[in-house]
Amino acid sequence: MKADRQAKILSIIEENHIEKQEELAAKLTEAGYKVTQATVSRDIRELRLTKVTQADGRQCYQVLSPLDPQFFQRYINVLKEGYSSAEPAGNILVIRTVVGMAMAVATALDSMEFSEVVGCIAGDDTIFAATRSAEECRTLLKRLQDTVEN
Repeated sequence: MKADRQAKILSIIEENHIEKQEELAAKLTEAGYKVTQATVSRDIRELRLTKVTQADGRQCYQVLSPLDPQFFQRYINVLKEGYSSAEPAGNILVIRTVVGMAMAVATALDSMEFSEVVGCIAGDDTIFAATRSAEECRTLLKRLQDTVEN
């Protein structure tokens, strides 16, 4: 059921200009799927859909391939906008962000697939990024700083 619904979502966004989750939910309902806003939101996250600005200035959902340069640039931009500082604490990198940006920065870290990151927990302005060792934590700190400074 979930796989069918997510396949339908991909089909819908390829064939339609979908700007809002509500529009996507309505299209799914038209196609015979019973969905809630939470289900649509979860599917969007799992499918790694993102809003992309079109030539006319409007935004719509699209799937970005990990090989697509836009894919990484969007996450780099989030890191640059949200990152404030970071400090290693054993095998955990404590990352400070602009207030309200921790979840977005954590999502960017997860999506960019830094090999050092085992997982992230995000609050409002703080992220705990777990690594396998203190050495990997220091490596992650360096990579993160290099990313936001360049």
